[in-house]
Amino acid sequence: MKPSQIRDIRIEDLLERDPIEVTNPAIGEQLRDQVVLVTGAAGSIGSELVRQVLSHLPRTIVLLDQAESALFDLEFNLRRECKSLLGYTRLIIKIGDVADPVRMQHIFREIRPDFVFHAAAYKHVPLMEQHPYEAVRVNVLGTQIVADLSLRYGVRKFVMISTDKAVNPTNVMGATKRLAEMYVQSLNHPNEELQATRFIATRFGNVLGSNGSVVTVFRQQIQAGGPVTVTHPDIIRYFMTIPEACQLVLEAGTMGKGGEVFVFDMGEPVRIADLARKMIHLSGYIPGKDINVIYTGLRPGEKLFEELLSNNEQTLPTHHPKIMIARVITPVRDEISAALRELRHLSAQADATKLVRVIKQMIPEYISNNSIYTLLDTQESETVEA
Repeated sequence: MKPSQIRDIRIEDLLERDPIEVTNPAIGEQLRDQVVLVTGAAGSIGSELVRQVLSHLPRTIVLLDQAESALFDLEFNLRRECKSLLGYTRLIIKIGDVADPVRMQHIFREIRPDFVFHAAAYKHVPLMEQHPYEAVRVNVLGTQIVADLSLRYGVRKFVMISTDKAVNPTNVMGATKRLAEMYVQSLNHPNEELQATRFIATRFGNVLGSNGSVVTVFRQQIQAGGPVTVTHPDIIRYFMTIPEACQLVLEAGTMGKGGEVFVFDMGEPVRIADLARKMIHLSGYIPGKDINVIYTGLRPGEKLFEELLSNNEQTLPTHHPKIMIARVITPVRDEISAALRELRHLSAQADATKLVRVIKQMIPEYISNNSIYTLLDTQESETVEA
């Protein structure tokens, strides 16, 4: 079979469960006629969030991203696909880096958002192991900047998109996302009369079909005639589709009262090797005969399996059977703020080891699977024993 004859694979065919559906009129009631800001708007999650928010008829929707070409393409497609919706909603495009405090303040001061959906982040585990400075700059300090501005300008709800890799993290990406969660949690005030802004975080696993996802990589490898590469025969992951993830983010944002970390029920985890063979089969090939699956070894920082909760966390139910609230320890704002000040100071030195050491001090459960940083765990242990 030639590459041009490869059968098209629907993402839904890979899910192996019924899609999650959310039909809550409260989402529309909350977003209608509001000013909504989506950071990371040109990414896989951000762009779908924009489309779903648009369907609820906000007064203004602001698309913020630092990726110029992707943002251009998104605006072009939205103006072509959503003409009727954009007859009601004003669409504003903003190019900017969430880690640039001056640019972010200009944007917040100009648009005065009611809701912020914070999807901007670096997500690729191996790249962030090599670039902890960038992971801290964007995932942690960028989140701090946008969250602080949300507080200053009276945003009603700030919803952060997090990841299951933030639980018992073994890599820089997951650890920086957990630190960002902690900061967002610390900003929430229990008394709505004293603070109007509600801060919420949402965690979910891998998203099928997102930019750079395993499905995208496997599809390209199959089109090239193989082989399909899997890091380990036993590696498993939780999966959701992009629309599912965004529906649940909007639902969690609607039900959130502030301070929650929402986790989603994504069904049973999927063995990546089985996913690879299924994609080969659905493409019209025979696994092991036409296209082989080969194992390349776990990458630095990579886990065999991901978790949605740490060992000391439990969940509380919500009115939606697929959404739960993680019972996490709320960080002390002064402590987390002091740690972020130190990270900002160390970032100027561009010393990856010192950055990772501070993150480990703030997140004791962060045990690196990267040989570059595991030495720090040994050093910290020897210091405690001494």
